[in-house]
Amino acid sequence: MKRVFVFLILLVLVCCGLKAQPQNLGFQLTGGKKSVQIPIEIHNNLIVVRVVLNDVIPLKFVVDTGVRTSILTQKSFADILQLTYSRKYTLSGPGGQNLFSAYVANNVSMTLHGVIGKGHAILVLEDDFLELRNHLGTDVHGILGYELFSRFIIKVDYQRKVMTLMLPEKFKPRKGYQSIPIRIQDTKPYLLAPININHEHTLNAKLLVDTGASHGILLEPETDTRIQLPEKTLPNIIGRGLGGEITGRTGRIESIELGNFTIHKALANFPDSNSYFSDTLKYYRADRNGTLGGDILSRFTVVFSFPGEKIYLKKNSDFKKSFYFNLSGVNVRAKGSILNVFEVTNVRENSVAHKAGVEKGDLIASINGMSVKELRLNEINGLLNSKPGKKIRLEVRRNREPMTFEFRLEDQI
Repeated sequence: MKRVFVFLILLVLVCCGLKAQPQNLGFQLTGGKKSVQIPIEIHNNLIVVRVVLNDVIPLKFVVDTGVRTSILTQKSFADILQLTYSRKYTLSGPGGQNLFSAYVANNVSMTLHGVIGKGHAILVLEDDFLELRNHLGTDVHGILGYELFSRFIIKVDYQRKVMTLMLPEKFKPRKGYQSIPIRIQDTKPYLLAPININHEHTLNAKLLVDTGASHGILLEPETDTRIQLPEKTLPNIIGRGLGGEITGRTGRIESIELGNFTIHKALANFPDSNSYFSDTLKYYRADRNGTLGGDILSRFTVVFSFPGEKIYLKKNSDFKKSFYFNLSGVNVRAKGSILNVFEVTNVRENSVAHKAGVEKGDLIASINGMSVKELRLNEINGLLNSKPGKKIRLEVRRNREPMTFEFRLEDQI
């Protein structure tokens, strides 16, 4: 299964009122170049790039259009760098539960391949409540957002795994790309997209374009009466927020239009309001209907022009790929110092894995004869969500006892 993960760090920024420091953030291309190509990794539809902090520690950051200020999720690296903090915040989730602390560090340098930036303010989390590395199955240490997109035109080629940064004054749109207007509000990009949920409910939805979300579409029913759940949906844990797990339902919409592109039968998440927002944060969602994330964006080569308030799309070979939701019913996360222990964190009721006997807490040993020692979390999720009808032979350890289960993947939506 592709682990859906919605980054709600924006809630942190709303709660604490954090803004970037007034000094020039200073991202620049090195050597007087007009553009630079940066190798990237793609994990669960998210863009991961190498960032060196203060010219000392090479780390990996998610590139996220939905975040204003850069975030370091593991305070241990800030301690190594002996960063000094100008402010400390104590934050809580809905109901005043789940207290945690965050700090603001100033004058931090961040270097990417061919790019240098000095004088940044970053938010440092005292505890890694997001658990990015566990849910992505690779070492990820932070999030990089608006400070990069505000300086450059950014082209993301998901298939070639290359991100190109270009100076805005040198950028010229290429032929073959569909231009779509966006609006930058509070440092984040929004677009309008006609959505046909079913034959009775259509709307021109305002969506946050969020490269930090691995899902395709998230729609918030409380923002518009036309956002009705499809006839067939399944329960889903769609992410983590300040209050813990975010639950909801997942179903198929009839279509979504992005310029001249029409995407049919895409999966959409519909979060439960009681697990998504507290009463004090309702204004956060008042001006949009949902988000557009990586499961759709990754079907294109995408060019982001924040200065010109446009995105440009060119479909790739994944454009017509089918949308599948958790065909096995199993959610898995990586554990251990090198992320080579794979634990079942949830088994959907009445799924094929549930009927076969797989349980929460099982440790996966092999899939179809392949030892997990040879696999990464991305590959395990890919096998468990490959196509309906595929036979799966899953070997696990439960309380140190080996067990084997067999089932065929099934599309229940």
